[in-house]
Amino acid sequence: MPTDAAGIATASAEVDRVTALVAAAEEELARVTVLAEAAADADRAAQESLVAAQAAQVQTAAQLQTAIAATEVAEADVATLGREAFMGQQSLGAATVLLDAAGPEDVLQRAATLERLGVDRAERLEAVELVQDQQEDADAAAQTAVTQLDAAAATAAQADAAAQGELAAAQASYATAEAERAALAQQLLDAQVALLSAQGVEDAEAAAAAAATRATEVATAGTGQLVTGRITSCYGSRWGTTHYGIDIAAPIGTPIYAPEGGVVLQAGPASGFGQAVYLQHPNGVITLYGHVDSFDVRAGQVVETGQKIAEVGNRGQSTGPHLHIETHYAGLYQDRQDPAPWLQAHGIDVGSCG
Repeated sequence: MPTDAAGIATASAEVDRVTALVAAAEEELARVTVLAEAAADADRAAQESLVAAQAAQVQTAAQLQTAIAATEVAEADVATLGREAFMGQQSLGAATVLLDAAGPEDVLQRAATLERLGVDRAERLEAVELVQDQQEDADAAAQTAVTQLDAAAATAAQADAAAQGELAAAQASYATAEAERAALAQQLLDAQVALLSAQGVEDAEAAAAAAATRATEVATAGTGQLVTGRITSCYGSRWGTTHYGIDIAAPIGTPIYAPEGGVVLQAGPASGFGQAVYLQHPNGVITLYGHVDSFDVRAGQVVETGQKIAEVGNRGQSTGPHLHIETHYAGLYQDRQDPAPWLQAHGIDVGSCG
């Protein structure tokens, strides 16, 4: 019938229109989240460099103090040599020593003694020169360490300020985009109900709601467990930076489960993430779960596959409640790879990220 066909076409067009708008809003949400996390990652790296520079400065300062102490001992030894020479204890002329000898054997013994005294003085003077050189080297190293520490501190301060600025801007942008997305989501649901009704589907509202729920649970399909949520950003180069994980939006308090058993390396405060849990699995891979609101495990604890480890939060450099998951293959923050293959191997459906 023409009327029904026209109604279906109108409803379908409206669904397509609103779907595109929702996708654009979600893209903006993903963009601001990724940029905020990138700023946090740069801040974390700068803070780690600062800690390393502080340790180097402490080490070189200790080495300098050791060198200064050795120089003082050596210089005191030289002063003793000077006093001995002045008092004549070790400065008897060779001719006098030899003329006073009782015989040929005594002459040889006295000559050998004079030679040993000369060698001893030379070695002691060389030792002084050596420790003085060591002190100069230690002083130069200490000055370099201080310069590097100052530079690292300045970089860390700049990175922290940039991260905080990026977060503030991202949160404002996120709030706007999230409000728009929520409104559009309702429009989309209404349009889908209209389309299903035009197509003759009974209880169109329930059918549309069920379809929307399935669309937001892409992270729970499959045989594994992780979190019930909607994937908003994948791993890779995006918006001029590298996103090192997968983001899954979910309400605060949503349970997070371990996709595989392992040992808890850390659980608690984490730079950039507010709070995070780090699990090391049997093959050495470390998985990171960031921005968590609370955690159920502690460092050193052994967890089993499917065990609840934390709850979704909005802490740290976060624009909205979500889980950020990463996989590290050579130690913490070393060789970070796309989590999708690892998650898929453990029965986790990563949707478009796969």
